[in-house]
Amino acid sequence: MKKSIELLKQNNELKIIDEELDIYLEIPHLAYAEVKKENGGKALLFTNVVDKKSGKKFKESVLMNIFGSYKRCELLFGRTIESVADEITKLLHMKPPAGFFDKLAMASELFSLKNIFPKKLKGSGPCQEIKYLDEDIDLYKLPVLTTWEQDGGPFITMGQVYTQSLDGEMVNLGMYRLQVYDKNHLGMHWQIHKDSSHFFDQYQKAGKKMPVSVAIGGDPLYTWCATAPLPYGVNELLMYGLIKKENVKLVKSITTPLYIPQDVDYVIEGWVDTSEMRVEGPFGDHTGYYTLAEPYPVMEVSAITTKTDPVFLATVVGKPPLEDKYMGWATGKIFFPLLKTTAPDLIDYHMPENAGFHNLILAKMKPLYKGHAKQFMHAFWGAGQMSFVKHAIFLDENAPKLEEYEAIAAYVLDRFTPKSLFITEGILDALDHSSPENLVGGKLGIDATTAHTVEAPQLLDDKELFAKVKEVIPEAVDLHQFMKKTKNPITVIPLKKKKNVKNYFDALVELSTHIRVVVFVDDAKNDILNPYMLVWRVTNNIDALRDIFISGLMVGLDGTNKNMLDGFNREWPDDVDCTSSVIDSLKRRSLWDLDEKLYQKYQL
Repeated sequence: MKKSIELLKQNNELKIIDEELDIYLEIPHLAYAEVKKENGGKALLFTNVVDKKSGKKFKESVLMNIFGSYKRCELLFGRTIESVADEITKLLHMKPPAGFFDKLAMASELFSLKNIFPKKLKGSGPCQEIKYLDEDIDLYKLPVLTTWEQDGGPFITMGQVYTQSLDGEMVNLGMYRLQVYDKNHLGMHWQIHKDSSHFFDQYQKAGKKMPVSVAIGGDPLYTWCATAPLPYGVNELLMYGLIKKENVKLVKSITTPLYIPQDVDYVIEGWVDTSEMRVEGPFGDHTGYYTLAEPYPVMEVSAITTKTDPVFLATVVGKPPLEDKYMGWATGKIFFPLLKTTAPDLIDYHMPENAGFHNLILAKMKPLYKGHAKQFMHAFWGAGQMSFVKHAIFLDENAPKLEEYEAIAAYVLDRFTPKSLFITEGILDALDHSSPENLVGGKLGIDATTAHTVEAPQLLDDKELFAKVKEVIPEAVDLHQFMKKTKNPITVIPLKKKKNVKNYFDALVELSTHIRVVVFVDDAKNDILNPYMLVWRVTNNIDALRDIFISGLMVGLDGTNKNMLDGFNREWPDDVDCTSSVIDSLKRRSLWDLDEKLYQKYQL
């Protein structure tokens, strides 16, 4: 990490904070505020780290927000993200050489790939300079952060989790949150679709314990590789070799058969008893909600090794925008060529940060025939991690740039009718809280490749329309209309909900000459003049099979929190919110410098 810290310093991308700060809430809250700033703020190095509950003072620094800007991503990659994508495209389209000079060119290309494969070294590495074994093992010696007040405990948030198949033929590098239960046990939050979970199933069937090594730090690119959506069985560290043009140097863990990069800052080794599960969570996650406590596998730590002078790497998740916005940007660009092999008519795609990635995707394609967009939706929902996308909007090649949200919204709304909707059911991310059952729920596709002819409604101003709405929905608290110049304006109505929202939608049918798309939200915790956070709330809260209503040309979306009124029997999680007393304390010490307008906009 020291090389990366120097690189960030040289490029004015690092802020060093020497004031004493607590691993409980204080450090994460400052990092959470920093990434909300323009261009992601700075990377933060906390040099005076304490655990006020135990009175412990840590020798190491904590580094956060390292990937939190486009500039920092490219600095850490050592090249432009586009150049990596171009290289993958070239490899995918490599053709047999036609002549002598083609053969020379191909030989040169292939020779450049010689360093792509990780290299196993003999002996130990810098990451094993200090060893803790047996009674000396203590996870509380590490400055593991507790990010949110309702979190189940401290969580390692940027751990590189190394696992291997039962036969040792396949290895995997993933990144999962890891809860510290006590001094020698970690919770393994690998979801059922992850490679490590597939390996776990193999060990469980064989009745054997599963080896795991968790690394923290080292070259930041290792951490990004842990998030790379590669096919099952492909070693994620190959991406390091492809990007850096040098192999990762690996050393063997001292108590497991797994190999880890020699220059990481920490290694936590251990074994998962496949017969044991323990409740993990809650955890304030990147959806902006707490994921609920559920049973997950447990790792018993068999060794902890570190560099002599390590730096602890961490991230913070919650409501957008977050550090994963920039990591996701790099991932999307780099793996776009691979996605095109599944969907060759795809021109571009984009996941808006305020929809938490899997909650909404915008995709531009070249439609070739009637129904092509709907066929495309099936391809998307069957392609790797794209299968977890809840809502997808497909546009043709004439649409504006996908990052131009207002222009995109106008383009979609001017050609939209209820016929544009495609609702189905499929697999969901384990973090999704809105579906009636875990892991499966409704999915919505919108075909905006076809322009439907539709007359605009008879517009009323907000005050006049609200008066009419209030007559039929007494629980309506306010009203605001967005995109009023389009043929399908969006009307947002906050409610003090007393019944199923479908009843409120039905009550509006008599006003359908004035309303096209109506979105219902709870009055509490929603600002109807803040479209950024409304998109966050609604894409999180709807299940397409349950929460979309149609009457003629009018479409309704129920973006409220669900409860027994909705036949919702699961527990509904709380929003992830900062602890006000912690912010007040940071302000008194002149450490909290987030502009109040940003604080309100992002609803911290």
